[in-house]
Amino acid sequence: MSFPSVPNYSKNQIRKAGDILISENRNEQDKEWALEVLSKWRSCHAYPLNTFNATLRGNIKIVDKKGLVAQRLKRMPTIINKLKLNSSMNLSTMQDIGGVRAIVNTINQVRQLRDIYYQKNRFKHELKQEKDYITNPKDDGYRSVHLVFKYKNNSHKARQYNRLLLEIQIRTRLQHVWATAVETIGTLRNQAYKSKQGEKEWREFFAVTSSAFAHIEKLPLVPGYENMLKEATFQAVKQKEKDLGVLNTISGYSVALNLIEKQKKNWFYHLITLNTQNRTVTVKSYSRDNLRNATDDYAKAEARATQGEKIESVLVSAGPLKSLRRAYPNYFLDISDFIGVVKNIVAV
Repeated sequence: MSFPSVPNYSKNQIRKAGDILISENRNEQDKEWALEVLSKWRSCHAYPLNTFNATLRGNIKIVDKKGLVAQRLKRMPTIINKLKLNSSMNLSTMQDIGGVRAIVNTINQVRQLRDIYYQKNRFKHELKQEKDYITNPKDDGYRSVHLVFKYKNNSHKARQYNRLLLEIQIRTRLQHVWATAVETIGTLRNQAYKSKQGEKEWREFFAVTSSAFAHIEKLPLVPGYENMLKEATFQAVKQKEKDLGVLNTISGYSVALNLIEKQKKNWFYHLITLNTQNRTVTVKSYSRDNLRNATDDYAKAEARATQGEKIESVLVSAGPLKSLRRAYPNYFLDISDFIGVVKNIVAV
């Protein structure tokens, strides 16, 4: 299997590329160089990401045999926007360009899976940071556990990746339903709710809804709502849903699915492209040995978006199509699970 090598750029050059991409005074030549650096820097995360994926698939079976694992290389627009929003961050040290995600049923399973990664004999890579957004939810309502590792492998083939940072996210299914709904509705309404941007009223709706979800899971509540009892929180969700007409607005969204290749068992990578203008989704799949073509096609799709085409693309791995839709419902405009939970809340 052939994987992209780590590009021969210094940390300063990678940092400079990130600075150029967020600058308003860049020229076209610098922009093209910076995009090439970013594309190559991102693609080299694929090899270590695959090893993290394989380990996570083994570990999740220990705690939840029906648990779901997915991996993705972060979208270029998302990387650039994150750099813009975080002045202290630079491209060379961004921790989640490559990420794997575990979705399990209960909070106990989240904790059990997290603890496995603290057993040094089970995972040789260096743990750099843990962010527990379940014990300490973000004020926008986001809840998940993030583990950031520095890749560590001294074999001749893999040691070139040793400086790369990768992120493991662990969350419950209910937390996943909320997080992907925020992304989906943001896409549909052309609002960056995930980045704490966009209409204030809708962001408040998502925050209080997350706190209602926390009540359901008996977990720490979202800041700003931590003093509200369950009944009061549910009533706040009901009132905001009524004021905004949330369910009427988001119910009935659907997409037409186009599979470029017939799905085969050996497909490993999937390039998902959502056309936000006509609400169609295209899925092109690749075998494990065809990563170079997958990453090249990913870069081409993002170039089309840069040129103005109303599309969002992401390269992921999540098994068969059924699992793909469960892991990334936002790319299929699928918010049915979120709608179901909200309906139950407002019916109380």
